[in-house]
Amino acid sequence: MTLRPNLFGRISLAMYQGATALITPILPWHLKRRKNNAKEHPKRWREKLGHACQPRPQGQLVWINAVGLGEVMALRGLIAALHAARPELHFLVTSSTLASAETFEKNLPPRTLHQFLPLDTPLYNRRFLDHWRPDLALWSEQDIWPGLVVETARRRIPQALINLRMAPSSFRRKRMARILFRALYQKFDLISAQEAQSAAAVAELSQRQDIQIGGSLKPHCPPLAYTSAAKQAFLEQIGERPIWLAASCHAADEDIALQVQRQVVEQGGSHLLILAPRFPDRRKEILAKLSGLRHAQRSQGEAPDTQTQVYLADTFSEMGLWYACSDHALIGGSFCAVEGHNPWEALQLGCAVMHGPRVANFAADYAALNAAQAATLTLRPEDLYAALQVPAARGLEGFERLQTDCQAKLDDLTGQLLERIRP
Repeated sequence: MTLRPNLFGRISLAMYQGATALITPILPWHLKRRKNNAKEHPKRWREKLGHACQPRPQGQLVWINAVGLGEVMALRGLIAALHAARPELHFLVTSSTLASAETFEKNLPPRTLHQFLPLDTPLYNRRFLDHWRPDLALWSEQDIWPGLVVETARRRIPQALINLRMAPSSFRRKRMARILFRALYQKFDLISAQEAQSAAAVAELSQRQDIQIGGSLKPHCPPLAYTSAAKQAFLEQIGERPIWLAASCHAADEDIALQVQRQVVEQGGSHLLILAPRFPDRRKEILAKLSGLRHAQRSQGEAPDTQTQVYLADTFSEMGLWYACSDHALIGGSFCAVEGHNPWEALQLGCAVMHGPRVANFAADYAALNAAQAATLTLRPEDLYAALQVPAARGLEGFERLQTDCQAKLDDLTGQLLERIRP
C-alpha cells in the first residue's frame, strides 16, 4: 500500500520537471523583458538562468534559500549562530526579488554571498548546482522549487526545510496537489515549523511524524544596519521631539496613522511621524494624503526640520535608520489583507511595537509578544493615540525576556543542522 503514493509521487514530480523543461527556451526572453521593465536586476538577471556571477568559495558551503525581503532578512540570526559554531563555513543565500537582494547586500552576515535563485528548470538547476556544490541546502518558510529539491536530492546533498510557516490558504492549495508535495517533503532530512498549526499542516501533507516545532528565526536576527552619523544628523535636524514610525506601511496603515498624527497636531503635540511605505513607488498616492500637514520627502533630498510633521521616507534599505531614530513603530500590513509584517526588527533597535488586528502572517510572533507585553494591539485610532503616550521602555523589557526564552530553540536547530552538513 505504501508503494502506490510513492510511485504516483515520482510520476507527478517527473511530469513537473518535463513541463518546466519544455518552457526553458522562452525563459531568457521573459527575463529580458522583465529587465527592460525594471523588474529584474540590470546586471545580475542571468543568475536566474543558473549562471553564477561569483566564484564558489573554498571549503564547506551552506546554501540557504528564502524568497522575499522579510524571509531573507530573517536568515541572518541563523547564519550568525552557524558561523559562531563553525567559523570556517561559507554561506550562499538565494532569493527571488530585487528588494531582497538590495537590502540583504547592505546587511550581509560574515562569509556570506547572495545570488538570485534560478528559475526551476532542469537545465538551470544543474547549472546552479554544478557551480555551487553546496554541502547542505536549507529552504526557509514555505516556497520551494520542486525541480531544484529533486535535483539536490539526486546529488545526495542533505536538505532541511526550516522556519516553516503555512497559512490555511496555502495548505488548501497544496492539498490539491498533495501527491506531489508528499513526495517532495519526503526528500527533506529535517523539517522544522514555526508553530503547531504549520507543523500539523505539513505533517498531514507529508505523512511524516517527525515534524519539529522550532519557533521563528526572526527574534534572533542582528539589528538592521544604520550608521550613528546618519542617526545623529537626522535627530539634529528635527530637534528634541518624540518620533513615531509607520513601518512598511500600506494604504490602510497610512490612513489610520495620519488620522492619529492629525489628532496629535490638534492637541498641540510635537511628534514627528515618519511614513516608510512598503512600496516606495506609491509616493504620489501618499503625498496626496498629506494635505494640511507640513511634510518633507526623502527621495527628493528634502531634509525635515523642527516644524516638519510628517516625513515621507520613500527610499529602500533605510529601515534600520528609521527604527533607530523612533520611539514607537506601527508595524504595517496589520490593518489590511496583507496580514502584518515583521515586528522583531523594530524591537531589536529599541523601538516599541504597535500593530493592528490583522497579523495572520505573524500570528505566533504577535501572540508571544502580546503575552510578554512587548507589543500593543491597537484596534482604533484612539488606541493608537493612547499607545503613543506609553513609555517605549515598557515594551522593550518584555522583549528582552522573550528573547532569552527563544534562544534555546535556535541553539537546538543550529546543532541539528551542523550534524547534517555533508563531510
